[in-house]
Amino acid sequence: MTTAHPPLAYSVAQAAAIANLGRSTLYKAIANGDLVARKGYGRRTIILGDEFRAFLARLPTIHS
Repeated sequence: MTTAHPPLAYSVAQAAAIANLGRSTLYKAIANGDLVARKGYGRRTIILGDEFRAFLARLPTIHS
């Protein structure tokens, strides 16, 4: 029996698709310091899974 593990890291494109956000929105959050990202080998920007989940949890809630 295998247990599925969440990915350790996401590309900006993967994170944008998962969260239904634009890539530019994520890059702005990175530039503002709201989302921690790292440079992988080469030019790719990666977002660790824990950092991504924490960023999403910090988004404002909507109260009606």
